[in-house]
Amino acid sequence: MRHSTRRGLTRRAATAGAFALSAALILTACSGGGGASPTSDGGEDGELTQVKLQLQWLPQAQFAGYFAAAEQGYFKDEGLEVEIIPSGGDIVPQDALANGDVDFAVAWVPKVLGSIEAGANLTDIAQIFQRSGTLQVSWADSGIDSVADFEGKKIGSWGFGNEWEIFAAMAAEDLDASTVEIITQDFNMNAFLQNDIDAAQAMTYNEYAQLLETENPETGELYQPDDFNVISYQDTVGAMLQDAIWADTERLDSDQEYADTAVKFLKAVIKGWVYARDNAEEAAAITIASGSAWGPSHELWMMNETNKLIWPAPEGIGIIDESAWKQTVEGALAAVNETGAHLITKQPPATAWSNEFIQKALDELEEEGGIDLTGEGFTPMEVKLEAGGN
Repeated sequence: MRHSTRRGLTRRAATAGAFALSAALILTACSGGGGASPTSDGGEDGELTQVKLQLQWLPQAQFAGYFAAAEQGYFKDEGLEVEIIPSGGDIVPQDALANGDVDFAVAWVPKVLGSIEAGANLTDIAQIFQRSGTLQVSWADSGIDSVADFEGKKIGSWGFGNEWEIFAAMAAEDLDASTVEIITQDFNMNAFLQNDIDAAQAMTYNEYAQLLETENPETGELYQPDDFNVISYQDTVGAMLQDAIWADTERLDSDQEYADTAVKFLKAVIKGWVYARDNAEEAAAITIASGSAWGPSHELWMMNETNKLIWPAPEGIGIIDESAWKQTVEGALAAVNETGAHLITKQPPATAWSNEFIQKALDELEEEGGIDLTGEGFTPMEVKLEAGGN
């Protein structure tokens, strides 16, 4: 497996009908081939290489860069036709990739580290999210101001591999997970609002917004940030890398066409995320048109918060920061859940990540010129949430 010499430093329950509608819209907009292997290099004859990308959830602005790359024609510019495949929790992205059902997958790093230790042969080729977006939210008068305050409390978690930041942060505080009551939480804030849990898991771009677009029955107005205590895992030792693009390690090493396709795919994705950064409102509209069921203010909030997790990217979007990777691995090794289970028990192989392909994509785009690859001057929007996210 090749490594670059320049190693730079999910969220809601959905009905089957909504999922079917989302999938239909995506496949209409981004139709792909029947196989998981690239079939052409997309030469001058117009034949496009067929590629399958597996998302880790349903269409929403969390994935805006991929939908923008399709809608703006960036994939086709690179000679690719990309089928974007959603998951409503029924498909595990890294499993689909390891099984050869898709060519690339988007998944959180700790989840894939567990799969790699179990035998999957996968490589992180682009770390799109540079920062963690996970929060633990409690009421302002709860007395839960830090992870150390979790002891004896009911702490909500979605499970499905989303919980390991919680346990890594607890381990850093020498807090035994058995002293905390972990409550399985739906992908919404209902249990928290009903006071069934003391602190709910939330993403900056989704569940936290759900709170702020909910009416406070005591005031008749929407809840405000000062109604809550918010613990950001990015500010803890437990912070872990999240949305990354994964590829098949063996194919990268043995199939030159696949390796070349990976670079082309990353170039288009980079342009998609740059578009989403510079055109947040348009990008949010693209994800709604691609099948998102969220309202417009919620979708725009999600787009804005997702951009904050990506930009600025000082070494270039997608470059894997080695220190952040090491922190994620150390957290994964330290994390022990309430049953005493570990996420991983040994260091992942060196092939678990590589900056080779994303660096090549960045270098080629830099040569082509006209695109800001670091977002050094990125400034987030001010988004006003409306009731219900409408």
